[in-house]
Amino acid sequence: MEFMQTLFLLCPFVIFTTVTSEVCVRPDLPASVDMDGFQRLYNPGAELVLSCRQGYTPMFGPRKIVCSARGEWTQTRLICRPKLCPYPDLLSNGEVYYEDTVYQSTINYTCHEGHLLTGASTAVCQADGTWSSPVPECKPVTCDLAPIPEFGMIIYSKTIRGNTTDYGVTGTYRCLPPYVLIGNARAECTTSGTWTKTPECRVVMCPPPENIDKGYMSTNDQRDFDFMETVKYGCLGDYALEGSLQIVCQENGQWSEKPSCKAPCSIGIQRGRILYKGQKLWIKDLNPNRVFHKEIVSLYCMNKARGCGYPVPTQCTDGKLIIPECFEEPSAIDYTLHSGSLPSEIEQC
Repeated sequence: MEFMQTLFLLCPFVIFTTVTSEVCVRPDLPASVDMDGFQRLYNPGAELVLSCRQGYTPMFGPRKIVCSARGEWTQTRLICRPKLCPYPDLLSNGEVYYEDTVYQSTINYTCHEGHLLTGASTAVCQADGTWSSPVPECKPVTCDLAPIPEFGMIIYSKTIRGNTTDYGVTGTYRCLPPYVLIGNARAECTTSGTWTKTPECRVVMCPPPENIDKGYMSTNDQRDFDFMETVKYGCLGDYALEGSLQIVCQENGQWSEKPSCKAPCSIGIQRGRILYKGQKLWIKDLNPNRVFHKEIVSLYCMNKARGCGYPVPTQCTDGKLIIPECFEEPSAIDYTLHSGSLPSEIEQC
């Protein structure tokens, strides 16, 4: 009976001194490492087998971790390296762009101008260490034979065999006489696989040209003139030609812009000195009293505050020459007896 009482008194001590172990939660692992199962909690002593994810290769380190009594997993030194794909082949007539060849890396392919990409423009390094698509091809752009205008022909820059031409091939158009080429004579097979705009061959004539006021022409023929024929113009007397010396029959059947004849100018003063063509002249010595269109003459003005003279230029414009406002024509007495005091003769500003 005493034994039973003793055992009863000891039992509570045994129950309250029992140590409870911690559980482990599902571990966080590197993105390249995988583990079996989907369990969330693990008891002490539980083991987990680790492996490398698809696209990665184990290099070294243990592949197993154990849940300890403290609820912590043992550390793993498993290293998983991404798989490598082979270096891509060169792309003929194109370029290959990539930064690396490891798993999930990307290659971009482009073709040089005048070539079309046949195949995938990108490739990805796969989990098995191969590229997702083979190297594409860059095939030259081709054009059909160049269209020929009616009454025309084309001369290619190289020998053409078959019914197609490669990108960059050029040609020169010509027309059979008396037809005239209207448009660009040079043709080219472009990157779009088409030729540049085809010109026309047609007969171009211009009507008889008209004369200009105060001028004359190199011909008075009253006939139609062929494309690119020219007619020259000149001016009568002291009139100056402004514009092109000749006109040309253009591809639109119209003459190019005609020139015009511009009148000379007289200098509207009776007394004074002028600066003309780098020389100082008394107005009476300018004989005849005229300057040509666009020529420049300077008349002298007085700076009264400083007591000096200075030349002011003015230009002849089709018969009109404006006298500067500052110019004061001297009296007959000053001009004759006191010419040394005129603005043109005193100290210059």
